[in-house]
Amino acid sequence: MNVVVCVKQIPDPAAVQSLDAQHRLNRTGKSILDEADTYGVEVALRLVEAAGDGEVSLVSMGEASDLTGIRSALAMGALRATVVADPALKGADALTTAKVLAAAISRQMPDLILAATESSDGYTGTLPVQIAQLLDLPALTFATSVVVEGDSVVVHRQTEAGYDEVVAQLPALVTVTAGVVEPRYATFKGIMAAKSRPIDVVSAADLGLPASALDPRQDIVAVETAATKDAGEKYVDDGEGAARIVSYLEQIKILSGSAS
Repeated sequence: MNVVVCVKQIPDPAAVQSLDAQHRLNRTGKSILDEADTYGVEVALRLVEAAGDGEVSLVSMGEASDLTGIRSALAMGALRATVVADPALKGADALTTAKVLAAAISRQMPDLILAATESSDGYTGTLPVQIAQLLDLPALTFATSVVVEGDSVVVHRQTEAGYDEVVAQLPALVTVTAGVVEPRYATFKGIMAAKSRPIDVVSAADLGLPASALDPRQDIVAVETAATKDAGEKYVDDGEGAARIVSYLEQIKILSGSAS
């Protein structure tokens, strides 16, 4: 069984974040693997281990000057990675990113694609289902449990009343929630092995994507600090609290007339 996990390197959340001249998140500092992606890597490893054969590979898009985050996912047990690094992709929107990742994944066409529900530095939550649409695959989202049974994948999706059981034929794409499993720690052996595991760095052109497919569809023209709300008025109840509340509600036209 072959599983591809979509992963992303993000700026270290422990560092002070800032925006660059184009009003985008400054990514010049230390990068790490998005913690949300560690759950997908762990689920993939467990599925391959349960199947008894196959491999886990990674697909990512971003800068390739520092691949520490990708190496940490390889140290968990993934065997190889593909990183799409191209200056033309700087500031790419979700759909453009989905096109790039879909093109990279299509070179392998795995049995299963796993992704987090959203990245910790973007929070669009749209990327995985866009990839599924581009690859014409079923998308099973917000999975709290993932099991492969024969040529089908079965997931549990949490609801207020319990969970839904959703089944789809493979190949398929599944997004997993944080906490679905406990990600393993990389062993010393895994860390050493990760140093020699292949990371294929490619450009958009290498994937056969025309320049027109990379045209940005959004532009951040300005960023403003969110307006702060004034602190509410505080009263010490001296026995007249109820009357003051009624008076205030009358002032803002929620109550009309006197309630006395």
